[in-house]
Amino acid sequence: MDRRDFLKSSGLFLASCGSARAQSAKRPNILVILTDQQSATMMSCAGNKWLSTPAMDSLMKNGMRFEKAYAANPVCSPSRFSMMTGFYPSAVAMRENAKSEGAERFVSRAMGHIFQKAGYETVYGGKVHLPGAMRKITDCGFRNLTGDQRAELAEVCARYIKGAHDKPFLLVASFINPHDICFQAIQALNPSKWSTNRATEVMHEAEKIPDGVSRREFFEKLCPPLRENYEPTKPEPKGVVALLKTRDFRWYVRQNWTDEDWRIHRWTYARLTERVDGQIGIVLDALRQARLEDDTVVIFTSDHGDMDGAHRIEHKSHSYEEAARIPLIVRYPGVSKPGHVDSEHLVSNGLDLLPTLCDIAGIEHMPDLPGRSVKPLLGGKSKSKWRKYLMIETELSRAITDGRYKYTLFDAVDNGEMLCDLKNDPGEMKNLAPEKECADVLNRMRAALVKEAKRHGVKLAPPS
Repeated sequence: MDRRDFLKSSGLFLASCGSARAQSAKRPNILVILTDQQSATMMSCAGNKWLSTPAMDSLMKNGMRFEKAYAANPVCSPSRFSMMTGFYPSAVAMRENAKSEGAERFVSRAMGHIFQKAGYETVYGGKVHLPGAMRKITDCGFRNLTGDQRAELAEVCARYIKGAHDKPFLLVASFINPHDICFQAIQALNPSKWSTNRATEVMHEAEKIPDGVSRREFFEKLCPPLRENYEPTKPEPKGVVALLKTRDFRWYVRQNWTDEDWRIHRWTYARLTERVDGQIGIVLDALRQARLEDDTVVIFTSDHGDMDGAHRIEHKSHSYEEAARIPLIVRYPGVSKPGHVDSEHLVSNGLDLLPTLCDIAGIEHMPDLPGRSVKPLLGGKSKSKWRKYLMIETELSRAITDGRYKYTLFDAVDNGEMLCDLKNDPGEMKNLAPEKECADVLNRMRAALVKEAKRHGVKLAPPS
């Protein structure tokens, strides 16, 4: 092995290239804002009239929103592993929160180390939830600002931003909400579960009917209605039911919640989203007060969404749009097209965040990263060589979309299939997999999933 090969394999090649390029131009500060369990539609700038998110909307006003952005795996730890490393969670045999293999191989390649070696000050605050050897954020190359995930996190990040900086910074502010919505279903099955937990306290505060409003007026005027795709997909794959039954409370609420219960869930989810928007606003205000807005790229996204009552399901982990599609806004002063919505390009925040950050900072990212930088898209122009398909991994399935169709294979259950036409059926109400007239589309999407999975080291043998 010659010196160049050694440097590549050890990761030092990244640092040497990154440092050389970094010295040649002024590099922007980078602020990455993460929420937890926020669906793509949970912003007023995305057309949701049942909540108000002025901080997120301000990013959209001066930045660019990607409409077709997805999580690599719509559950916390796998998604966060992907954002930190640029790889699918299957790279460490991870399909849900509890299990992973070989995460230690990715420690030296984690986001913080890459930017630290390139001369950035790397700081992190809030929720971590990474697997195995990456569990401590300091192991991933970041200085830990605070473990708080709520208001204190916002204040600590604001103080950091207003402080003195002798080098560009990469700051990750990782907020917990609207994740507290999880406890509504958990406590529906077991009312005493985490009864004194701060998250349940916040959830109960959010679900309250406003003072002076009668229950009748609340449901007539204030509470969001049932979703248009409230009923289960027909025919519903056994894999969907199997996933619901992996957690007792998920199946319980599907079987027992009333229409009003589901609507209150939607109300609470909106209020929790507004709560975190207020905390994000504190951080963005600090940028303005420190006069760093023009020198700082802000990227806002979430680790996954929430089913929010679609198909009588709450929580995450499904390949449905509500769980898998996430907000992604990039504000890059002088580069991003203000107020533009990119509804063409398929983006994975897991695969594409790290390459994008490296591209923005002028760092040569590792050549084996499977993702793409979205920086070339920020001017609002189409990129002809962009990916045609995007894969989504889940606990029991793997899915692929081409932007119009989405195909899901429940490879960990019974190899059941679901095919939906997102253009004509955005609520994914009709499973077209059994339809003979859709055989050509089904076969094309099957083949695309096998090919894409193989490209990422996963062997699949879907039905034929």
